[in-house]
Amino acid sequence: MKVSTPAKVPAFPFSDGIFPAGCPSRTVLDHVTSKWGVLILVALSEGPQRWSELRRRAEGISEKMLAQTLKTLEADGFVHRDAQPIIPPRVDYSLTRRGQELSDLLLPLVAWVAEHAEAIVNRPAS
Repeated sequence: MKVSTPAKVPAFPFSDGIFPAGCPSRTVLDHVTSKWGVLILVALSEGPQRWSELRRRAEGISEKMLAQTLKTLEADGFVHRDAQPIIPPRVDYSLTRRGQELSDLLLPLVAWVAEHAEAIVNRPAS
């Protein structure tokens, strides 16, 4: 019987980068994987939306938290804010190219979570 040797698994490409406390990628991970950050990015993956639409989609988010999340995602270059000079004011939010790239990666994760959430949350007590 032939014994195969396991293939060498490449080292995690960011093993030296994301684990140190001062690594900037930890800040970005915190922003995009926060509860509200993920929900806002997923909502915007469906197309531009106004404040009220985002607030309605992300049930339970306060106005303060929505404002803070949008401001952070905009500062990080994931969200574009388009304020139109009309009365009453109209502001639309959309994903930037960077935001779309991130959204394309997040959507499969969110789909996996949605598929398995009930079984995970309703697991038998240990």
